[in-house]
Amino acid sequence: MFAHKYRLWFALFLGCYSYLNTLYAEVYTYYQIQAPWYLSLLTILLVTLGVWELNRLLDNRIQKHWADKTQLTRIGISFLAGTIASVLIALVIIVITARGLAGLRGSAVSLPMKLTTMYATRINLFLHIINALFVFIGNLRQKEVEAEALKRSTAQAQLQIIRNQINPHFLFNNLNVLSGLLVKDNPEANEFVESFAAVYRYLLSNQDKELVSLRSELEFIQPYIFLLTKRFPESLSISLYVQEGEKDKRIVPGALQLLIENAIKHNILSKQFPLVIDISVNGNNSLVVSNNLQIKSPVEPSTQIGLNNIRQRYELSTGQTITIKKDDRIFSVYLPLIT
Repeated sequence: MFAHKYRLWFALFLGCYSYLNTLYAEVYTYYQIQAPWYLSLLTILLVTLGVWELNRLLDNRIQKHWADKTQLTRIGISFLAGTIASVLIALVIIVITARGLAGLRGSAVSLPMKLTTMYATRINLFLHIINALFVFIGNLRQKEVEAEALKRSTAQAQLQIIRNQINPHFLFNNLNVLSGLLVKDNPEANEFVESFAAVYRYLLSNQDKELVSLRSELEFIQPYIFLLTKRFPESLSISLYVQEGEKDKRIVPGALQLLIENAIKHNILSKQFPLVIDISVNGNNSLVVSNNLQIKSPVEPSTQIGLNNIRQRYELSTGQTITIKKDDRIFSVYLPLIT
């Protein structure tokens, strides 16, 4: 509020309104203040503008230097600093107008000084109340916008996960593998069917959640990895390096599956050039999903839907964001672990 683009007009209106109130209350007659009307008006206008501008400068510095404090704490600090500044600016202005311009001396200056100081502190209180209302209403609107964006992002992510799993290519590829196993009367067919069911069971049970434990995500990814290794025998290697103590931390559901699918989509997989995916926890409390780069040629166009969905869900659910690093050999995505 203090930095509003029309603040000078508001200060002018507030000063004039306050001066008219003093006339209506016959303040100058009651206290026998001997000063021309224009000097009284000038004093009130200067105090109002000075209090407003000093608060603008102080609030800007407080918001920057006390950014780690809560909003309520910053508002309190800003009010206290503004009160002190208001008293000082009132004393300076009354000395200039009463002594310098009106020629008042001694006890004749004392009463106007007290009244001006009282006016400055009350204006300071009024401005800070209005500013607090601006801040809290703005925060409320921001929360409403974020909540709506989170709902849209979560819905998009759910649809993306389901599409990735039940699109015709996914079903066709896995059913082909299952068909081959059944024809060979291979006992692995039962394991494949169970893994296939486990993947869908997890997706259906967690599609409405914003965060899940890393433990449940890793349990889900095991049967998913089994399906992929049957689809890409000897051309895909996925390794997990996660300590037991890290598994109770939380991530967004389906993130690992989307990142693995992303790596498979954009890289060559062959017996001669296997795709290697490593999943581990680093020292910065992040789950790192890395793969060697062997980009398909021609390069398959990327919509970035999967990565954008993960990024948006992290930002809106936790206030944190994912990190993507890429060099000539390795592509890595860092997922924050939420405690």
